Amino acid sequence: MLYYITGGERSGKSSYAQNLALQLSTSPYYLATSRIWDENHRQRIQRHHQERDERWNLIEEEKEIAKVITPKTVVVIDCVTLWLTNYFVDTDSDIEASLSMAKQEFEKLIKIDATFIIISNEIGMGVHASTEIGRKFTELQGWMNQHIAKHADEAILMVSGIPVKIK
Repeated sequence: MLYYITGGERSGKSSYAQNLALQLSTSPYYLATSRIWDENHRQRIQRHHQERDERWNLIEEEKEIAKVITPKTVVVIDCVTLWLTNYFVDTDSDIEASLSMAKQEFEKLIKIDATFIIISNEIGMGVHASTEIGRKFTELQGWMNQHIAKHADEAILMVSGIPVKIK
């Protein structure tokens, strides 16, 4: 089963995904894809750690997410945006290479017999990016979001803390 949770920043995506995971499992996994970019980001990650109690199993993996999944588990993957950022940075902002690698990894992921709750961001709904690199990343994010949503069994758009079922 694949749940896709998307929305804007601070829309309630993570809370919704975590509550869903706890409804589906007494000991879900939380797969964090983020690199620590700066002190502010480190504090944000620490805050996320503190929001989860002892029921959660933490996995950290920046890119090769399929290799760390145990079959028959419930896994929250947080988040596609940070996961794609890792590919984008490592390919010197090459959209095609980043998208290809991310799709290849996603195809490995969905072959695993597990329940996935994948969190992403709708970054293309805001102001048009003012830099070329920002516009390139917005394209990458949009294309990967479409790819994941196409494979999702359920897709939820979070708006101001309210889940809106879109698929």
